[in-house]
Amino acid sequence: MRFIKRATIFSILFYIQAAITTSVAATTDTLNIVRPVMSAYTLRAGSAYLADTYLTPIKYSGLNIGIGYERLQAMKFNPERWVMQLKFNLNIDRTLNKVKNATMWYAGIDFSWGMMHRWRLNHGFSIGAGGSAGVDVGCLYLNRNGNNPASAKAAITVNATGYAAWNGNIWKIPVTLRYQPTLPVIGAFFSPDYGELYYEIYLGNHSGLAHCAWWGNYFKLDNTITADLHFGSTSLRLGYQCNIFSSKVNHIVTHNYTHAAIIGISGEWISLNPRNKIIERSRIISATY
Repeated sequence: MRFIKRATIFSILFYIQAAITTSVAATTDTLNIVRPVMSAYTLRAGSAYLADTYLTPIKYSGLNIGIGYERLQAMKFNPERWVMQLKFNLNIDRTLNKVKNATMWYAGIDFSWGMMHRWRLNHGFSIGAGGSAGVDVGCLYLNRNGNNPASAKAAITVNATGYAAWNGNIWKIPVTLRYQPTLPVIGAFFSPDYGELYYEIYLGNHSGLAHCAWWGNYFKLDNTITADLHFGSTSLRLGYQCNIFSSKVNHIVTHNYTHAAIIGISGEWISLNPRNKIIERSRIISATY
């Protein structure tokens, strides 16, 4: 009996010690996780197609240019499965009518932040799905409209987004290919009444300016394809972006379609706190691999 009791006690102590060791190891692994930040700075250039019946029934086409910033990082609470993304874009369009005697300009910025759940597949493939919150602000300007030359645009949306990526080698060069669509699902956007002057809004006519955004009156689809060519710590980013925007409210129809080539630089950076001791054995969890 004493032998059995002693064996039982030793078994209990063994399991307690194993549990403590596992807990300490898990804590150590958590402390050793490093989540590098993937940042990309890009330039875009391509074609633009504009139409806004608040300003004119005539359609305009021309040049689109822009700059962009993207930040990706694995989330701290579950770095293996969740990734955050921040995006900022500045766009400028210069378009002409068919007879090329009038110019319509568009300038706008958009900002979004969101999270995606990712699944790593075989052979370097991975996919992700999630959502984001976005803010779009811009303005159309037509200089031939004397009384009302501008049409303001503003929206706050909740978006659905996802991606498909592949990491591999092309001609012995490490490459990351990624396709990501972003589609607003619900939100709110600004629009005056047809023919309403902004001076009237300035005087206090604020009713009916905010509208619920859904696919029936507000549609925007951003398709982005990128290839990061890894030549070292810094990568060359090449890609293509197609942005489709259409809205219809208060008898005002707006279209903005752009096609643009992308070029830029990207890379992963690790921030180190000089007050903390650098751990030699660390586990690096990338947001893109």
